[in-house]
Amino acid sequence: MIGILIVAHGSLADSLVECATHVLGEHPRGLATLDFIGHADPDERQKALQAQLAELDEGDGILVLTDVYGATPSNTLCRLLEPAHIEGVSGVNLPMLLKALNYRESLPLLQLVERIVEGGRNSINHISETMCHAATGR
Repeated sequence: MIGILIVAHGSLADSLVECATHVLGEHPRGLATLDFIGHADPDERQKALQAQLAELDEGDGILVLTDVYGATPSNTLCRLLEPAHIEGVSGVNLPMLLKALNYRESLPLLQLVERIVEGGRNSINHISETMCHAATGR
């Protein structure tokens, strides 16, 4: 099974896991978080990230989801990427996380990355009156 790690500012990662747990009815196995709060030492953050990666690694790869590309969570990850084994995707949102959790046992890591990037993009919509009518009948 592909491990999933969410690395984000503040408590965003924990909040996403809490929401996913609510939707799925249980805390998914092989899912962990690393919250970057304040101005911690970059070396300490890298060590914490390495420890989480090692804990999640079951041999099928690890998907790391970060909040903002170019910020500390993704920059810390950049030093630890291993193509086709430790992959990263920025811009994490709840639909992306749910898609990753639902497909991580049936797709190899690189295909999972493609699927969740597409799913994350497709989940962003302008909620118009027409869309509301289609969804609710109002």
